[in-house]
Amino acid sequence: MLVLGIETSCDETSASVVRDGREVLSNIVASQIDLHSRFGGVVPELACRAHVEQVLPIIESALQDAGIALGDIDVIAVTSKPGLIGALLIGVSAAKSLAWAAGKPLVGVNHIHAHAYANWLENPDTPYPAVALVASGGHTSLLLCSGPAEYRLLGATNDDAAGEAFDKVAKLLGLGYPGGPIIDKLGKKGNPKAVDFPRPMLGKDSLDFSFSGLKTAALYTCYGQDSRGGPLPMPNDLSEERVADIAASFQEALIDVLVAKTVRAADLTGVREIVVGGGVACNSRLRAKMGEAAAQFGLRMNIPSLKFCTDNAAMIAGLAFHSAARGEFAQLDLDASPSY
Repeated sequence: MLVLGIETSCDETSASVVRDGREVLSNIVASQIDLHSRFGGVVPELACRAHVEQVLPIIESALQDAGIALGDIDVIAVTSKPGLIGALLIGVSAAKSLAWAAGKPLVGVNHIHAHAYANWLENPDTPYPAVALVASGGHTSLLLCSGPAEYRLLGATNDDAAGEAFDKVAKLLGLGYPGGPIIDKLGKKGNPKAVDFPRPMLGKDSLDFSFSGLKTAALYTCYGQDSRGGPLPMPNDLSEERVADIAASFQEALIDVLVAKTVRAADLTGVREIVVGGGVACNSRLRAKMGEAAAQFGLRMNIPSLKFCTDNAAMIAGLAFHSAARGEFAQLDLDASPSY
């Protein structure tokens, strides 16, 4: 079965052709980092305009790279939730139009589920059930994966997502956008114990996340705080060493929470397999510490390569194969949703 996947949930326009849920024949991704970097984050209106311009050329490129025509496709799949609503609507509209014009069945895909499934693109022998941590700029979630298309949400962020927290603290430190890769690189030069940042766990058995307090702690570490509780002007004398220490300490605190919650989810569910996905899974410290924790607690861990951690359409097409195999198709009234 050949599936054409389309992904436009945030600031990457992507299309991919995947055979039988595993064999990636093409995977084209157009990034918008240069477009948004001067604003320090994704500007939804600009993201939507870029998607409108890029979505059809990207789909054409994916088909050409796979060496097939649209008529050869068996199923058309698209991210329908969650994400930026305007961005999602562009991908959904393109997918529905192609499905109608070519007479092909349509599958709507949950973006977070697809990030979890990305592991099985490269590690197809990973057994089920598995606990998946999906951490990105817009989402931080724990899922119980009982099968290729069977997911149950165990916990999610109550406020800032992990990647969003990285971006905001990087902006606070004057480091640029996107913040995650910059803090990852700078953190290698800093002391992760220099600042005693909080590790918000939200209760003994909670699998939810909250990073707003950690972000505020970073703000006060940089700005200071007067007796009335208001921030003081940003000091101009933060040394490069101090900035590196703050970055490393913030990163360590956030990753400690991600790792501890994932291990807790495995313990509460009795699952011994863990997988990690989403853009934050590119972070070298997270990959290392999750591996250490897995070894310590007798868990088996799999993380896909970096190209399948960030937003891509291969994970959309791969997961859609399993939905299609179960006869789970969408109609042409498929709508987009910003929420899970």
